[in-house]
Amino acid sequence: MRRLDIHLKAGDRFDNVLSAVKASEPVDYYILDTEQKDRRLISVFIREGVEQVLMDNVQSALEGSNGWRISILPIEATAPKLEEATEGKQAKSQQATREEIYSDVKTGARLDRNFIVMVILSTIVATIGLNSDGVAAVIGAMVIAPLLGPVLGFSMGAALGDDGLLKQSTLTLAAGIGVALALSLALAFVLPINLESRELMTRAEVRLDGLALAMAAGGAAALSLTSSQSSALVGVMVAAALLPPGAAVGLFAGAGEWTLALRACLLLALNVAALILSALIVFRLRRIRPRSWIEQKNANRAVLLNALLSGFVLIASVALILYLDLGNKVSIG
Repeated sequence: MRRLDIHLKAGDRFDNVLSAVKASEPVDYYILDTEQKDRRLISVFIREGVEQVLMDNVQSALEGSNGWRISILPIEATAPKLEEATEGKQAKSQQATREEIYSDVKTGARLDRNFIVMVILSTIVATIGLNSDGVAAVIGAMVIAPLLGPVLGFSMGAALGDDGLLKQSTLTLAAGIGVALALSLALAFVLPINLESRELMTRAEVRLDGLALAMAAGGAAALSLTSSQSSALVGVMVAAALLPPGAAVGLFAGAGEWTLALRACLLLALNVAALILSALIVFRLRRIRPRSWIEQKNANRAVLLNALLSGFVLIASVALILYLDLGNKVSIG
């Protein structure tokens, strides 16, 4: 169960808002007059799964008004216990609201000092782990790395047609990858590269099963967000493995191994494109879209454009992989 607090002016379409509350068939609700005489508070207790409908209806009722706000609060427990929803009545699956998902994603896509520090630390851990063939260190770098945040932010921005979130996520992702590449390249001049390291060399082995892994990881990340199960993101970060391929690119380039650096770069591009595409698909299947019809049209164009762009990157990367593999076979033959 959730609690929605609706703060609004006393005479500002109050009856319309109250009608929307009653239409949602809440578990309970109450109305309070606040210390500010021109303000009122409606607290609504509602079953999980129908919050988005109520929020959209209330926002539509208050379209063009000012000075209102809706807050969502989780209810950990309640007594007496609620009866199960009857079949066909409020039997919707549990899903976070659009506003909750947006807040979580925007926080993860923020470019700030903490993000840069986390990228620097995880790059150092990944670079040393890859070069020393340390599996534990590489896994630790995967978990630390915050690069999944801007990837999900990019997908969410496309799903909502939010140009601001798209730009912010693109800048954050580019900064994160740029810092990782620059730092790993600098470390390559300090650390003697170990081409016997299995962990390092696997980042130059681009296989199509890695594409399936990245697609599944992106879908799982988006699904965990929409289902309010953010704890699952740690496992997704490990599976996605965005940072180790980036660190491998810097190590190979610093050692002059340009073919290996290209293959690691292809792996990184595959992972990023697959994550974005699969997250976009999940957001659409979960009906994460803007409220108004006009905004939905803009979002549909953004989704189509970014899906085509991600698909192009995937196809181009796979074509380059096949070309490199064919070249190796010819040279060996």
